[in-house]
Amino acid sequence: MSGKIFYRERTNIGEGDQAPRFVVVAVADVKLKFRAKHMRKSELKEIAEAMGAELVELKVEDKGHKLEEAVVEEK
Repeated sequence: MSGKIFYRERTNIGEGDQAPRFVVVAVADVKLKFRAKHMRKSELKEIAEAMGAELVELKVEDKGHKLEEAVVEEK
């Protein structure tokens, strides 16, 4: 069974900033230690691929987060 790496987008990062935008929240069934506080998505993908783990993005709906809802209209 492969493990899972759970991550989310940082809430205090601005559009266009040159800083890593993601933070690792949890790791399941993978013997792995992270030394960096913040990471780029490409780095997370590369680590997950090397470890045979699945990346799981956690959705954050706090105020201040830029997650938008889509509105679907019925015809």
